[in-house]
Amino acid sequence: MALDNKDVERIESIIYKSADDVAISIARSFERLEERVDSTESRLYSRLADIEDKLESRAISDREPVDE
Repeated sequence: MALDNKDVERIESIIYKSADDVAISIARSFERLEERVDSTESRLYSRLADIEDKLESRAISDREPVDE
């Protein structure tokens, strides 16, 4: 039994619709991944800034003369 043109068109429609859904899903996944990377990068820079501040304050306190 051969497929009618109508059947072929329906199959093509399903394939194209599914491909669009998959492409949208992948795009959204990449957007979420990018947001997570940005968030992680921001936290990393914040923590590095905190460490830098602590090191600077420690260096300053080490330079201050101690009264005996």
